[in-house]
Amino acid sequence: MENFQDYFESGILEQYALGELSPAEQAEVEAKAAAHPEIREELAQVQAALGFYAEAHAITPPAGMSERVLTNVLAQIAAPAANTSLRNEVDAVAAQVAPVAPEAGVRPMYAAPAEAPASRSWAIAASVALLLSLLGNALLYTNWKSASSELVALQNENSRFATTTTVVEKKLDDLRQENQVLRNDEFHAVALAGTKAAPSAHARVLFNAATHKVYVDVRSLPALPAGKQYQLWALDKGKPIDAGVLTVATATGEGLQHMKDIASAQTFAMTVEPAGGSVNPTLTTMTVVGNI
Repeated sequence: MENFQDYFESGILEQYALGELSPAEQAEVEAKAAAHPEIREELAQVQAALGFYAEAHAITPPAGMSERVLTNVLAQIAAPAANTSLRNEVDAVAAQVAPVAPEAGVRPMYAAPAEAPASRSWAIAASVALLLSLLGNALLYTNWKSASSELVALQNENSRFATTTTVVEKKLDDLRQENQVLRNDEFHAVALAGTKAAPSAHARVLFNAATHKVYVDVRSLPALPAGKQYQLWALDKGKPIDAGVLTVATATGEGLQHMKDIASAQTFAMTVEPAGGSVNPTLTTMTVVGNI
C-alpha cells in the first residue's frame, strides 16, 4: 500500500477544498483522488472538517460588520479587474456571500472547469465567514477580559470591606471593654498631675487592687521626640515597678490602654524613656505623678 502521508501533510488538499489552487493543480488533485481511495477519503474528511469549522464558529456579527468586511474584501478582488466579465464575476460573488451559510467554504470534490468562478465564490465566502468568526472570537475575548477585570475589582472591594469590618469590630470591642472598666466600681481612679517639667500634663490610672488590673487614660501629655516613649511606673513602698510603656495612640489620648498587672502600689508616675522602656525610671523626666 502506497504511503500518502507526505502528500497529506503538504496541505494541498486543504488548498483544494478552499479553492486556492490553479486549474492545473486542481486537475492533478482530482486525478489522484480518482485513482487512489486513500486520497479520496482524506479529501472528503478535509472538506467535512472545513464545513464543521464554519458551522461551529458561525456567529452573528455586530450590525454593519458583515457589510464592511465584505465590501473591503470585494474591493481588493475587483481592483485588478480590467474587463467587464471579471467585474460581473465579482458582483455575482457579492450576491452569493451576503447570506453566508455555515456550510459555505467547502467546495465540491470534482468541480468542472466551467464552474471555477463558483468555486472561487464559495472559497471567498468561506474566507469571509472565517474572518467574521475570528472577529467574533476577538469580541468574545475582549468581553471575557472585561468581565474578568470587573470580577477582580469586586473581589478587591469585598476584601477591603472585610478588612474595614474587622477594624470596626475591634474598635467596638475596645469601646465595650473600656466601658466595662469605667463602670466597674472595683477600679480606683488615680489622678496623675503634671510636674514642674510639664505642668499642663494630666492623666489618670484605673487600678483594681483585687484583680491587679491597671489601665491608663491620658488627658494631655507633651509630644515626644523621635526615639522616646512614655513609661508608667508603680511605686510600692518606695520601690519602682515597671507597669509598661504607652503606645503612640494612648499618649495622644485615644482611649484606655491595658498595662501590666500590679499587685500592690501606693503611687503611680510616668517618665520619658528610650523607645521600648527602661529597667529603672529616669526621675529627671518625670511628667505626671499621683498617689492612691
